[in-house]
Amino acid sequence: MNRRALLLSALALTLATPALADPHAAVLSDADQAALTHIQTYLNSIRTLKARFLQTAPTGKTEQGTVWLERPGRMRFAYDPPSPLLLVAGRGTVVFRDAKLDQTTDIPLTQTPLGLLLRDNVTLTGDVTVTNFVREPDQLQITAVKTAAPGDGSLTLILNPQPLALVGWSVVDAQGQETRIRLSDLALGGTYPDNLFIYTDPSDANSP
Repeated sequence: MNRRALLLSALALTLATPALADPHAAVLSDADQAALTHIQTYLNSIRTLKARFLQTAPTGKTEQGTVWLERPGRMRFAYDPPSPLLLVAGRGTVVFRDAKLDQTTDIPLTQTPLGLLLRDNVTLTGDVTVTNFVREPDQLQITAVKTAAPGDGSLTLILNPQPLALVGWSVVDAQGQETRIRLSDLALGGTYPDNLFIYTDPSDANSP
């Protein structure tokens, strides 16, 4: 077989072989796709929110508090006393403080599943892959990962379908540990002070 024939055979084989599907992607119907588009539009309509939250840690321990969100990139979890915990997302970083252990951990927001929710433009396609979509009469659940880095963890958004409303989420980190958040007394809109999203080191009197 000459070179031209080999090239034609290779081309024919390429055209006859279907592209490999993303192994992480959910199989979605047209109705699913339409529902996800509607949900994406709803999520992008949320620029700020304030709510009470109930957090369930991977150990099963529960904590309560108040959460503020301001897209893009800003969030604060203020835990009710006597909890020693505080989480602040801002300036491209998520800071987690445990005052009891005197430990402060910070990681880039882009390396956490929570970053998918805090984007300026929330998307459920392209560089974000939906890995599971559950549609039930009383609840919607959308699990998503970063397409290029699914190992960083996943975010599952939980919504009421009628009327469409965000009621919580769960985050599975890179170690497979799941933290669940349930929202109540949700208030959309509002203006919050910038320093709400800036972590202040208690040992630094000059911190903002």
